[in-house]
Amino acid sequence: MPLSLDRPVWAVRLQFFVSGFLFATWGVHVPTVRAHYALDEQTLALTMLAAGVGALGGLAFAGRWVGRWGPQRVALLTGVVAALSLTLLLASHAWPLLLATMMVFGAAGSVYDVAMNAGGSALEHASGQRLMSRFHALFSFGGMAGAAFGSLLLRLQAEPALHLAATGTAALLALWWATRPTLPVTPPDAHAAADSRSFGARGRGVLWALGALAAIGLVAEGAMYDWSVLYMQRELGSAPALAALAYASFSVAMGLARLGGDWARARWPAHSLMTASALLAAAGMAVALLGRHPALALACFALVGLGLANVIPVLFAAASRLPGVPAANGIAAVSSMGYLGFMAGPPVIGFIAQHLSLTAGLATVVVFSLLLALAGARALRPQRA
Repeated sequence: MPLSLDRPVWAVRLQFFVSGFLFATWGVHVPTVRAHYALDEQTLALTMLAAGVGALGGLAFAGRWVGRWGPQRVALLTGVVAALSLTLLLASHAWPLLLATMMVFGAAGSVYDVAMNAGGSALEHASGQRLMSRFHALFSFGGMAGAAFGSLLLRLQAEPALHLAATGTAALLALWWATRPTLPVTPPDAHAAADSRSFGARGRGVLWALGALAAIGLVAEGAMYDWSVLYMQRELGSAPALAALAYASFSVAMGLARLGGDWARARWPAHSLMTASALLAAAGMAVALLGRHPALALACFALVGLGLANVIPVLFAAASRLPGVPAANGIAAVSSMGYLGFMAGPPVIGFIAQHLSLTAGLATVVVFSLLLALAGARALRPQRA
């Protein structure tokens, strides 16, 4: 990698790390928010849905904003808004204000996600190297660090509001550094532009299929982020500090698998890797739900993390190779659709938990992983990752 790209690459890695840390902090404090506002599962699910509605609004403008102002400026602005929103989660006892805060958090987070992925795509193009799996590994490690930090503060019985304020402040400082380096501008691809006129309905269908697979995969991933901690507490009777490790177990396994993701994608066809990975996630989640023991659940959550780790990198690689579609545009489209699944899945699980149980709600992770294995094998068979 050229020396001039070293700092931009580390800057974008830090952006992914901050994103994971912020999501982990929210995940750790789902039980705190539930208790603070006296919410039942259905109302908590509606609160999560507010974030999904905000994300939908943000995604409508994300591509336009990133194209006009560049990924670094957009990442700075939306990252700051997301961090500040997180610090305000416990600022009142009024549920409508919580809904508004979650909508802002969802909108800012979705645009930030597109911006940092666009920056990662530009660096991958400029360096000529595969970097996306390792970028996403930093998101997972950020989640691990955020969950571990949250678990430590819960063990020390620190005030949740103090934890949120400290996380927000640290995120602001990190974002200031992570968005300062100038990223390389991807030159226009004249061949792709010419071919785009003949891309046609079939090509758009492939792009939609990849986006749908990303949404399916991120429904399962989002469920782990938002509900695994509460599952450990409510269904298995774990102490808060132990329950917080559910997020860390999942995230560290996902991060380690993503460090080797580029190596794996170079050696196995995309459809084979997707099928094996999704089946591992389904098996891990099924054993966790049937075993009903905290230690077994933590180990199985790690298997789910291993299984889901390379879903998004595989799909991004496939989207970047679609004829007639610039790589960054294909990745952005798949990322946007996937993010909708990431935000919409947890509220659906909340509704199931309200009417059945949280165990039944998390069983959807098994169902979606099996669906991902079946549909992914078919959609990705012509692709090479």
